[in-house]
Amino acid sequence: MVVDESMPLGIIANSTAVMGVTIGKLFPEVVGQSITDQSGYSHQGIIEFPIPILKGNREFLRMMRTRLYEPDFEKLTVVDFFDIAQGCKTYSEYIEKMKEVPESAIDYFGLTLFGNKKQVNKLTGSLPLLR
Repeated sequence: MVVDESMPLGIIANSTAVMGVTIGKLFPEVVGQSITDQSGYSHQGIIEFPIPILKGNREFLRMMRTRLYEPDFEKLTVVDFFDIAQGCKTYSEYIEKMKEVPESAIDYFGLTLFGNKKQVNKLTGSLPLLR
């Protein structure tokens, strides 16, 4: 995941949560089985590998999103989160607003890439972790 580091912490948290839920829906096999602790209490399965949260800025996110439309990266799954989605109160409102907005007007808050590690690293390898 790459997020705009200049956003308020709450927006960063919300953006990464929304993108993570979408990845879980698209790839349910990456979520491990539920487990039981020593006391006998059950805990839901979590993703089976780390998800680094990297920091970028809106200019970088725009450039990276544009590159992700290129044929070289067509096999990567991309989940994006942006201003229009953040500003809608219902999913139907989101659907209607998106019909009126060209991609060039979208202000990206974050992008999640899933797929070939070499391709993901090609785009994100130089980015620092968000701390």
